[in-house]
Amino acid sequence: MPVSVLTGAGISTDSGIPDYRGPQGVWTKNPQAAVNATIDRYLADPEVRRAAWQARLGHPAWEARPNAAHRALVDLERAGLLRALVTQNIDELHQRAGSSPEKVIELHGTMRRAECLSCDLVTPMSEVLARVAAGEDDPPCPRCGGIQKSNTISFGQELKPEVIDAAIEAARSCGLFVAVGTSLTVHPAAGLCGVALDAGAELVIVNAEPTPYDPFADRVVREPIGQALPALVKELIDAAR
Repeated sequence: MPVSVLTGAGISTDSGIPDYRGPQGVWTKNPQAAVNATIDRYLADPEVRRAAWQARLGHPAWEARPNAAHRALVDLERAGLLRALVTQNIDELHQRAGSSPEKVIELHGTMRRAECLSCDLVTPMSEVLARVAAGEDDPPCPRCGGIQKSNTISFGQELKPEVIDAAIEAARSCGLFVAVGTSLTVHPAAGLCGVALDAGAELVIVNAEPTPYDPFADRVVREPIGQALPALVKELIDAAR
């Protein structure tokens, strides 16, 4: 049975990266941070950009390592059961754990690259952060002088059509859809559960907090993700043998 997986910030908390909407989430503790995460505020306010570059410079993702949940999904792929791995995360920990890049669909982009919002130049984030560390508080594009940001989707930006199309196809063409560490409140990602259900797939949700899709799931798992997901993957692999 082909399995498609949707992961959110909760899968990376064991790697030391805080989530957004959980009890200790970044936006739960600081609602203003969510307001500042809009593309309009970023473009209009140099102070917001300067704060964003400092936050990127000190982000815990640079020191983070994949955890047992990331590695479990690598096992699922190596067993030949993984149809696709759709992620809302921008930390690339799935790829660093060993998931094949061609299996990973990054809905919200990656923080490991920077992009110019004027000429679309994409550069390694490490190069831009080196400029920030050297004293540039809002480093302009080296090619056109435009505003740069991480190569991620901010509030108010459209997801890339080819990316969301691939995610929808992954949800539509699986026998089991597993949502892990996501509140399932942000669309269109949350709607992938509905796509999978409409196509006849089973739905499993692994998340500490309740989600809107819990009533429609075949199974809801509340145990810590670092324990629950490896156990679920082992169960799936054993059943396929």
